[in-house]
Amino acid sequence: MKVALYHPWIYLKGGLERTILEIGRRSRHEWLIYTSHYDAAGTFPEMAGLQVREAQRVSVQRSYGAVMRAAASIARTRLELDGVQALLVCCDGVGSFITVRNHDLPTLNLCFTPLRAVYDDEYRKRHLGRQGWRRWAALAAEHGYRIVDRWLWRRYQHVAFISETVHKRVVAGGLMAGLSHEIIYPGIDLASARASPTFEDFVFIPGRIMWTKNIQLGLQAYLQYRRAGGRMSRLVIAGMLDAKSADYLAYLQGLAGEDAGIEFLLGPSDATMRELYDRCSVMLFTAFNEELGLTMMEAMASGKPVIAVNRGGPTEIVEHQVTGYLVNADVNSFAVALEALSSDPARLRLMGAAGLARVTRFGWDHFVARLDESLDAMVAQGSVRKR
Repeated sequence: MKVALYHPWIYLKGGLERTILEIGRRSRHEWLIYTSHYDAAGTFPEMAGLQVREAQRVSVQRSYGAVMRAAASIARTRLELDGVQALLVCCDGVGSFITVRNHDLPTLNLCFTPLRAVYDDEYRKRHLGRQGWRRWAALAAEHGYRIVDRWLWRRYQHVAFISETVHKRVVAGGLMAGLSHEIIYPGIDLASARASPTFEDFVFIPGRIMWTKNIQLGLQAYLQYRRAGGRMSRLVIAGMLDAKSADYLAYLQGLAGEDAGIEFLLGPSDATMRELYDRCSVMLFTAFNEELGLTMMEAMASGKPVIAVNRGGPTEIVEHQVTGYLVNADVNSFAVALEALSSDPARLRLMGAAGLARVTRFGWDHFVARLDESLDAMVAQGSVRKR
């Protein structure tokens, strides 16, 4: 079966881009991938091996004006769908606008999150707090967006959520309207999962370097931990950085000051990330309300424990005091948990081994096979309705 996939932006090495790549590589269906902003140099190089086509180009900026302009452009876009039997929309914001002119096919919503500035309470609170005198305009735009978004969601025949956290967010936002749905966890390559015997004296914070990841929490916790005599001598912060987050990186570097033990590694390769997961002793996951968190799975796949915020996706991955710690989103809680782990090498290894055992439930092959089955069922149901 030939299936079209749409996501507005494919330009970074993030969890969503990784998911698209794994769908294209592992599915039994033929995939035609559409996006409104493609950067082959910025995303995974393996993406070049898939059929990726750029539609009318939109900005990657996340301001209200830029997002509204992108939504309008996407709504006007008509995809070339000759021979295509189903459409899959990767929803993490304005992707649903592609259904305005492309709604003749059975359509599945692979939902990473509805627009966070509107539906994620934690994100929304921080986002509105940054608007100042423009807050009233932001609230008006939010109200209008909710009305349009509910209308767009009625065009889906089925929704696959990447986590229970996302499912709850959508239900609270009033978007479901009786849609059939399921939860399918993305994951990791289980063939390469193995416990690393190496536990070097450094803490690892992987992932995109942007304000929503709340990296300053982990950095400040590490500094407090070191001031209290903690033995981990290094902190490595590694991930992709796009232009709009340059000021945030400068802010983090300011917090780090002249501390030679804090290293920023920008744009690392997959091989470098794999090496860092294998060599670190513990990973910190500080995002304030993440939908899931593939980086936690990657750390656990190397047999390393995770300290994460006790909210959202991490609660579905990390088992508290078994594979790591789920703690409050404050500096002291992270510093105390880091000390508890780093001061007990036996506990580090025990929790790391438990994490490796737990992460086997999050495999790419299972995720893609379930997605294929859902597409087959949706198309078959559509054929029955037509008859």
